[in-house]
Order: sequence, then structure tokens, then C-alpha cells
Amino acid sequence: MKRFRRKWALLGLLMFTMIFASACSSDKSSSEQKDNGKNTEDKGTIKIGVLASKTGALESYGKQTLRGFELGLDYATEGKMEAAGKKIEFIVEDTETKPEVAVQKATKLLEEDKVDFLVGSSSSADTLAVLPLAEEYQKIMVVEPAAADSITGSEFNKYIFHSARNSSQDAVAGAAAIAKDGVKIATLAPDYSFGRDGVAAFKEAAVKLGAKIVKEEYADPAATDFTSNIQKIIDAKPDYLFVVWAGANSPWKQIADMKLQEKGIKISTGAPDIAALSTMEPLIGMEGFTVYYHDLPKNKINDWLVEEHKKRFNGEVPDLFTPGGMTAAISIVEALKKTNGDTDADTLIKTMEGMSFETPKGTMTYRPEDHQALQTLYAIKLEKKEGVSYPVPVLIRELSPEETAPPIRNK
Repeated sequence: MKRFRRKWALLGLLMFTMIFASACSSDKSSSEQKDNGKNTEDKGTIKIGVLASKTGALESYGKQTLRGFELGLDYATEGKMEAAGKKIEFIVEDTETKPEVAVQKATKLLEEDKVDFLVGSSSSADTLAVLPLAEEYQKIMVVEPAAADSITGSEFNKYIFHSARNSSQDAVAGAAAIAKDGVKIATLAPDYSFGRDGVAAFKEAAVKLGAKIVKEEYADPAATDFTSNIQKIIDAKPDYLFVVWAGANSPWKQIADMKLQEKGIKISTGAPDIAALSTMEPLIGMEGFTVYYHDLPKNKINDWLVEEHKKRFNGEVPDLFTPGGMTAAISIVEALKKTNGDTDADTLIKTMEGMSFETPKGTMTYRPEDHQALQTLYAIKLEKKEGVSYPVPVLIRELSPEETAPPIRNK
């Protein structure tokens, strides 16, 4: 009798469990069909790991890039923070502008956070240290704002897409501003991959235009005293000094103090971010180039960026690398839209190779051969503008993506 009652008790429990499970299943299916008839089933979350210099020598660049990246996600997703029905999350890690730390943080993002993409970083040295991890873990890495040629050259792998301009694009723009037959040029750059790649690319472009490089001077990237470097340049008696620099410890004040222009040496460089422009008062009238200044591009995305940046950041305008962060975000979202949210690396590579997309600097295209983004740069002259406390880059002419296309160096 006990066995009979136990049997029916178990049967009843089984029937209750089946009915309860059926009801739960029915409720879930019903809830998934709500929201105006759209299927709201969770299709997963796309995670993006962003490496940036929140501290260290390139802290200001990291800040600009991060602001731009968040704005770019907002713009590209119309504030929804999703693509192809999948939520987008991003996780920021500070590289401290140290390659060994960049590797540690990237490994953490890949192994612990299980990110689908990497983005970064502020330093070329940090970025070059991380590139092999993208290949090892088979994850797309969008490089921004690091500019070393070797990123899409000798150290290239198929998982790397370079949304930032590279040193050769800078060089073409810089050479176009000053190089011609018989002109003698000296260079000054920091002694690491960004500086050396930049000078090598500038030298190649300038020599093609008939100029002669009479002195290459490389300074400690962390230096605060450039007296010895500048004196060697003075001794070489160039017509121009072309400066490749990144970071807060810029040489502009000492260049002015040592009166190079009064000695007949004209200065040319890429117009830097606003903080560095504030130290360039003695260089008013200089002709060079810039990656970006907020009132140079004329398009609706840049208009949105300037307006939204002012709203969010107490009236501040976007700076040199803000649009780069925005561009990296836009390119990822556009790729995800095209793959319908598929984050498989091979699928993304096929999608992104040759992909054109709109940015604050106009149309960019990831060149299929080396994944370098072809983009507009700007030939400028530094001028004093009423109401602005620093010399302002004024447009001479736009340098088109075709005109600034760098050599393919990954062959």
C-alpha cells in the first residue's frame, strides 16, 4: 500500500513539474513577443575592450580618444548602444603608457572579460606590444590613435585595422607643405617607433620632392631638456626644422628660447592638440599640417560631434584625437550592422576590408591590402584669431585620402 501511494505521489510531482515548466516556457515565449510585436529575446552582448593612456605621458590623448569613442557609439547606434539587436558594452583599461602594462591589460580583457574587439591605444609602443595578442586570440583590434607605420607594416597581422592615420600619411602632408628642390631640412623626433617611423616616412616623401635631409635628431621621449638636440640642429644649418612629436613634454618652448627662426631656420610640424598649441605662440605663421581641428571639416557628423561635445563637456570643443575615437567606434558598429551582429573574426575581416564609412573627417576606407584607413588630412597655417588664446590652424587646403595614401609596407 505504501509503495502504491509513493508511486502516485511521484507521478503527481512529475505532472506538476511538467505543467509548471510548460507554463514558464509559455510565459517566456509570450514576453519575447512583446515590445510592439518585435522579438526581444536576448541575442547576446558585444563587448569591446578599450586600451588607453589614462595616466602617463600620453594621458591627454587617452582622454580625448575615450571621449570620442563613447560619442561615436552614441552616434552610430542613435543612443541605443546596440547593433543588430545586440547590446554593446565597452570596458576601459589604463595602459599607463607602458608596453608591459598594455599587454597585461589586453590579456585581462581577452581572457577574463571575453571581449569581442580590442581598441587602442594612445602609444605606438603600447600598441605594438599588444598586436600579437589580437592574432593569438583571433580578435579584431581597431588601432586608434597610435600612428607608427609598423602597425600596418612590418608588425601587421590580418586582425588589425588602423582607423588612425599613420606616420606616412603625416609625412606626405608634412612634406607637401615645405619640401622642394634644394631645400635643406632637419628633423627632431622622440626616440621610439612613432618618432623613427615618422621621420623615415617624412624623409622618403621629402626626398622625392627634391629636398635634402641634413640632420636627423632623436630625443628621449621623456626628456624635458632638448638643448643638446636643438643645438645640433642649429649647427647643421637647415632651411627648415620638421618636428615629429607626441606628448605633453613638447620641445616648442626651447625651440623658441633658442631663437631658431631668428637664425633663419623655419619650423614646420603637425599642428598638435590644443594644450600644445597653447605653447606655440612663437610659431605663428608656421605652415604645416594637422590631423584635425574642430572647425576644419565641413560635414554633418563633425557638426554633431562639436555640438554634442560642448554639451557634455562644459563647452569644450573636441580636440586632436577626439574624432579618432569616434571613428573607431563608428567603424565597429558599421561592420556589425553589415554582419548582422556576427563577431566571428574571419567574417568581420571580409566585411571590413575595403569598407567605406562616414566619419567626422568625411569618408574613410579600410584599404584591403593592409587595413590602413585612407583619410583626409589638412594643410594649415598657424594664425592668431581674435577671442582664442592659442594659435589656430587655418586651412590652406584639404589633402584628400587619395593624396595622403601611404605606401603599402606589409609585403
